[in-house]
Amino acid sequence: MMDKVYFITGGSGFIGTNFVRFLLNKNENNKVVNLDKLTYAGNPNNLLEFDDDERYTFVHGDICDTKTVGEIFKTHEPNIVVNFAAESHVDRSIDGPSDFIKTNISGTFVLLQESLRFFQSLNNDDQEFFRFHHVSTDEVFGSLGKDGYFTEETPYDPSSPYSATKAASDHLVRAWQRTFGLPIIISNCSNNYGPFQFPEKLIPLMILNCLAEETLPVYGKGENVRDWLFVDDHCEAIHTIIENGKIGDTYNVGGNNEIMNIDIVKTICNLLDEIKPSTHLKSYTELITFVTDRPGHDFRYAINSTKLKNELKWEPKETFETGIKKTINWYLENQTWWQDIQNNTYQQERLGVL
Repeated sequence: MMDKVYFITGGSGFIGTNFVRFLLNKNENNKVVNLDKLTYAGNPNNLLEFDDDERYTFVHGDICDTKTVGEIFKTHEPNIVVNFAAESHVDRSIDGPSDFIKTNISGTFVLLQESLRFFQSLNNDDQEFFRFHHVSTDEVFGSLGKDGYFTEETPYDPSSPYSATKAASDHLVRAWQRTFGLPIIISNCSNNYGPFQFPEKLIPLMILNCLAEETLPVYGKGENVRDWLFVDDHCEAIHTIIENGKIGDTYNVGGNNEIMNIDIVKTICNLLDEIKPSTHLKSYTELITFVTDRPGHDFRYAINSTKLKNELKWEPKETFETGIKKTINWYLENQTWWQDIQNNTYQQERLGVL
């Protein structure tokens, strides 16, 4: 078996960071090249402990830059490409959709072209090992009512500029396999949570606002439903798909945790009431404030991961109860990490207001 050289895009972001750490901690022979533009959500501090590790290489650059991407293939000769690089926040896509079009569509195109160029230069044996894994989202499927689940056959029906650009990138990836024979696999995941998540997302935002005793803004009545997936489980699923998935296939990755947003917020409040009670409030739930819903807010997402379970024997290890406790404790134990972000990048302001 040849050595694994992973080319990770967006490896300094939330899920990418956790996947790089997963790879380097799982197998001492894994080598990782991390290409990240270090936009607001890409944090070089996430992987500082690997700076002196000869297995890890960081490249500061943009997936839209053909020269940079091509040079990585030429220099490092990766046999596995994992594309995490994406603008990923719905509210930001409402404020500024152009960045989403550039990165999520044009950037994916550049990666596919350079991957294909490299793949076609390989001998037959090396081509057998090459994989291009594209990490996508359940948001490409649109919104569900109170019943039903997204499967791999659900038609695409994106609602936001974010989900529309991710849907477009999924279609490009499939086209490069069907037209040019590039060995690709796609995974569509539900909402991730866990360590290193940028504080604009629901769970870290609520944790940090509780700690600061600031209002906890909940869209509408908080009845929107999401399926929640602990990021370590997602990393294990991606690795399983890369190792054992069928070329050209799509795999849905879910956490089996359908929860209303208001219940997420109340759970965080109740756990913090136990772990780190306020000296001023009887309960952090007193901070909950309902605000005007965002435009095009999908009502419910729910993933059916039966294919992944039956074909590749993967299931999430964490329940929401165990995962959210680990997440809260991580933010409590890594105060410097998120305070640096608050001081320099993001002060929990609301985004995506038309």
